[in-house]
Amino acid sequence: MNFDEARYLMIEQQIRPWNVEAPSVRQAFVTVKREDFVPFAFRELAFAEIEIPLAQGQCMLMPYLEGRWLQEAVIQSSDTVLEIGTGSGFTAALLGTLAREVVSVEMVPELATAAKNNLRTNGFVNVEVREQDASTLTEKDGTYDAIVLSGSVAEVPKNLLSMLKIGGRLVAVVGYKPIMRGTLVQRISATEFKTTEPWDAVAPRLSRFPDKPAFQL
Repeated sequence: MNFDEARYLMIEQQIRPWNVEAPSVRQAFVTVKREDFVPFAFRELAFAEIEIPLAQGQCMLMPYLEGRWLQEAVIQSSDTVLEIGTGSGFTAALLGTLAREVVSVEMVPELATAAKNNLRTNGFVNVEVREQDASTLTEKDGTYDAIVLSGSVAEVPKNLLSMLKIGGRLVAVVGYKPIMRGTLVQRISATEFKTTEPWDAVAPRLSRFPDKPAFQL
């Protein structure tokens, strides 16, 4: 398989049509070798428009979702970034090419270990993987310029909003299947947040965050 050709087609046919036009974001997908973050059994499918299975029932997200998240988060080279849900480490690596420092939180030990190995093998020294339940995080665990949720939630977690610096951005997929929205929250001040929902998307649920029933009597 010609991985470089497949990578080019992934960017042009999957990522770019989702309005991912930022050169830095597209270059991140060139720089980070996605095939190195895919379980060996699925390496030939590294660039397919599918969710690639990982350990413990988790999965790698489709590339266009990762691209759109990065585009909406507007990552700067001086930013410190928090990712929720490390998975294989691929999105953390993309963030690592754009930001100064990345902390990625993963609660599944097997995935955290694999992601650390993948990131180390690919030379990412500015990405730290922490084995932790992200639903328990507070501002005491740090504050960030951007927070990216690599999965969906029923509502934007308030504990994560408290970890945004003034001017910071949080990107997540919010809602219930089949209707979910890509959501961007910007922290305007200590008490004020601006929320926009610029696009439709569906993503697997992140564990441990509240998942209120869609209908209540």
